Amino acid sequence: MTRQNKKQKMIAAIEKKGCLLVYPLQNRKEPASLWSELYPRTKMRWAWDESGDNRVGELWVLREELSRSKKVVYAKWFQNRATFFSREVFVCLLAFLGSAKGHVHLPRASQEALESFLMDSPQSTKVIKENLGWQGKMMESHFNRAMKPLWQGLFLVGFGEVADSSFASLNMAATQNIFEDLWGQAQGLDAAVAEKRLLKILGEDNPFMKFARKCVAKEAL
Repeated sequence: MTRQNKKQKMIAAIEKKGCLLVYPLQNRKEPASLWSELYPRTKMRWAWDESGDNRVGELWVLREELSRSKKVVYAKWFQNRATFFSREVFVCLLAFLGSAKGHVHLPRASQEALESFLMDSPQSTKVIKENLGWQGKMMESHFNRAMKPLWQGLFLVGFGEVADSSFASLNMAATQNIFEDLWGQAQGLDAAVAEKRLLKILGEDNPFMKFARKCVAKEAL
C-alpha cells in the first residue's frame, strides 16, 4: 500500500468511526485505533531499535501529516492520548462539551494559555512556555495542569510539528482559529441535539462517548 493510499484509508476510517486513537491501548480492541484499522491482525509493539516494527514510526509520521490536512481533527483528548476525530463528530463534541458556547470553566492558568493561543496559533511547546514565562523544570507541572483542561475541552488542536529542540515538538493551535468554521457550527448546535448525533455515530457503550460524558459530568460538579 502506498503512503497516499494509507493516508486515504486513515481518513476514511476516521470518518466512518468518528473517533480513533492513533495507537491501541495495550493492544486492546477498544478504544478503536488507526493501528488496528491499518493492521487488524497485528499486535503493536513499542520498540524504536533495529528490531522494532517500522510501521509504528511510519504511523507517527502519517499522524503529523493528517493533523495538518484539515480533513480530520487531531487532539490529545481521550485520556490525554493522541486522538483523531471526523469533522462531524468534532463539531458535536464541541457542542456537547459546551466549549464553543463558553459553558466550560477554565482555571486561570488555562485561560491565560488559551488567550496566548488565540493571539498567535499555532505555537510549539517551547514557544508557548516562553510566551507565558513558564520555562524550566519548576514550571513543568504547572504547564501540564494548565494544558490538560484545554485539551479535554477541545479548545486546542494539534497542527503539525516543529523542530524547535532535539525532538520534534507538537504545534498546538486554538481550535476557533484553525477550525473557525467548525467552532461556528458548534456554537449554533444545541447540546441535546449534538448528544443524539454522537450516540447515533458512536453508540452508548463506545469508550469515546463514555469519556465525553465523563468530561461533561466533571464540569457539572
